[in-house]
Amino acid sequence: MELSLLALRPFRHLLASRLFTALSYQMLAVAVGWQMYALTHSAFSLGLIGIAQFAPQLLFTLVVGHVADRYDRRRVVAICQTLEFIVAAVLAAASLAEQLSPTALYIAAFCIGTARAFETPSLQALVPSLVTEAQLPQALATSSGLMQVAIITGPALGGFIYAVGPDAVYLTTAIFWLVAAISMFTLPLVRKQEHRPPATLESLFGGIRYIRERRIILGAISLDLFAVLLGDATALLPIFARDILHTGAWGMGILRSAPAIGALSMSFYLARRPLRQHVGKIMFGAVGLFGVATIVFGLSHSFGISLAALVVLGACDMISVVVRSSLVQLETPDAMRGRVSAVSSIFIGASNQLGEFESGTTAALLGPVPAVVVGGIGTLIVVALWMRWFPELTRRQSLAVGAD
Repeated sequence: MELSLLALRPFRHLLASRLFTALSYQMLAVAVGWQMYALTHSAFSLGLIGIAQFAPQLLFTLVVGHVADRYDRRRVVAICQTLEFIVAAVLAAASLAEQLSPTALYIAAFCIGTARAFETPSLQALVPSLVTEAQLPQALATSSGLMQVAIITGPALGGFIYAVGPDAVYLTTAIFWLVAAISMFTLPLVRKQEHRPPATLESLFGGIRYIRERRIILGAISLDLFAVLLGDATALLPIFARDILHTGAWGMGILRSAPAIGALSMSFYLARRPLRQHVGKIMFGAVGLFGVATIVFGLSHSFGISLAALVVLGACDMISVVVRSSLVQLETPDAMRGRVSAVSSIFIGASNQLGEFESGTTAALLGPVPAVVVGGIGTLIVVALWMRWFPELTRRQSLAVGAD
């Protein structure tokens, strides 16, 4: 990590907030996923959790982007984290009273998804306000790296605490979300948002129009959407851990942490050695290797091989994340960043939460192993098609604005 970045007080506050909110979300995902499968023994139910989280992002896309561009982004993020704290506290109380049901878990997932729908674009749009344009790729890699630390420790911690009881996990996540909210509420003043557009139809649809007109951004975020939508096996980890690899909640926690281990290692590398040449080809190569790692994971019956495949998968995803995020932020003016980030979040949310639903549905029809293997093959097909359909992204040499 660059000392010049960590020396910035606002950036440190942002990192602290992201650290604790990532810890909370990952721990909650382990507890909800494991408890849902214990209650229903249904892959389809696990997939519905993803739909419950993604639906608010789809419903509120235009609104959240406008909110991120019109209101203080720090306050928007802090309020969302406060709402997440409340949901986790309610889950803890309900679990302690043995009143949790699948329906209650779906409702909680929807509420968390709603808060994250408003939180994510505001948080993404904040980063360029804290650093210079030249520092942005390293800032994104550093921020993502710290978040990956939380993603590594969060699921494992959630799995181990789950041995005490799900209520203990929910209570811990509530505390962490409260700390995240306090860090954001106390974030020192940063460069003010230069323009706060009035609520018009033109401004609401501004993010969609901006992305549609810039094929570099459209190609980068849509590649992530379809590749991860097909190749994501996260929702099926409870099945692989319990029925294929024959481990417990602790094993699922470690497996869920594995992609973050690869992502963390890659983020440290990219923070020290930012990508300077052939970024388009590197991005396509990383997503292709992501698909190969997904296939290996699906075919593996060895805990060690599965763990290694997930590590590689996470490292490749981090390369894609840094390239995509840098292109979106650097190619977008500050007045548009909230709305563009909101639309980008839909693509990311679709690839993650909707990908969980796709995995759960496909697994219910074909079985977990064929579902993952077919998804990995689909990712490779997407890479081939996007290289043909978005040649400007393939030719992109650097992350600098206007680079060919």
